Amino acid sequence: AGAAAEARFISSAKGKGLFATKNIRKGETVFVERPVVSSQFLWNALYNYRACDHCLRALETAEENAQRLLGKSSLVLPHPEQCSIRKDLHQQCPRCQVTYCSAECRQAALEQYHQVLCLGPSRDDPTHPLNKLQEAWRNMHYPPETSSIMLMARMVATIKQAKDKEWWIKAFSQFCSKTANEEEEIVHKLLGDKFKGQLELLRLLFTEALYDEYLSRWFTPEGFRSLFALVGTNGQGIGTSSLSQWVHACDALDLPMLQREELDAFIDQLYKDIEKESGEFLNCEGSGLYVLQSCCNHSCIPNAETSFPENNFLLHLTALEDIEAGEEICISYLDCCQRERSRHSRNKILR
Repeated sequence: AGAAAEARFISSAKGKGLFATKNIRKGETVFVERPVVSSQFLWNALYNYRACDHCLRALETAEENAQRLLGKSSLVLPHPEQCSIRKDLHQQCPRCQVTYCSAECRQAALEQYHQVLCLGPSRDDPTHPLNKLQEAWRNMHYPPETSSIMLMARMVATIKQAKDKEWWIKAFSQFCSKTANEEEEIVHKLLGDKFKGQLELLRLLFTEALYDEYLSRWFTPEGFRSLFALVGTNGQGIGTSSLSQWVHACDALDLPMLQREELDAFIDQLYKDIEKESGEFLNCEGSGLYVLQSCCNHSCIPNAETSFPENNFLLHLTALEDIEAGEEICISYLDCCQRERSRHSRNKILR
């Protein structure tokens, strides 16, 4: 990350904050950050929102994306050359067939966590411990999704695979942690009223699937609750969409006025029709842990916002106002992909 911002400790009540180290102009990118770990949401994947298993890049072409969201396979999108999806680069894990957007992502996943989590030929076996864990999670956490047990599984798998385990444990320990009472509240929020029994069930399944002597503390009731709360507190929603990328590219086209009006009208109508068919679930969605972004505190009048303009897990923090050196950088926590919006404002944001 660039040196435009740094994390500083504010107080025990507020924890850390992010501060500008130089003057930042409105519209400037403060930083671009890659997550320490990320994962697509489980219902999102089950409903065929096809995304790279590592970086969450949408894998469908814009036209396929629109066809699926509309439930209409005959739809043809104009300007197909504005779609950025490169299917010729897609690769699968030869053992379990999960799909990646590129050889680089397949390799990165394999090196970081996939050796531990690869299901191989057991991918469709409901009795496999990892499948049992995912099934239990889906039955507790319905859409709109805000988290995934697989984010925690990838954390464990990363440390299991790592040569330098301490480095990773330190990386994860940077994230904001809570008191026992606050942890309880967070678990309650994520799982609902039956959270105590559900958390224990998840812990047993998590242990069966992933237990590791080195991380034994994470598998105790207290340690598991802390891990759960860490993900609940720091997880940042990630949304990718080939369709919104295509819309963005179409907006940038230099067209004669009549053609411009026709294209805008087509896109507006497309979103209205998709709204009827798929509601607010437009994106491939997941969540990730970002070291710098997780230091940003909330403000109802934020001076920065997060977005995913590269159609993958790379988070861009952009200044909404001029920010002076030394000033705290705040975001609105409501700006997740999950936030419900009127069609008009969502269109504006997608634009």
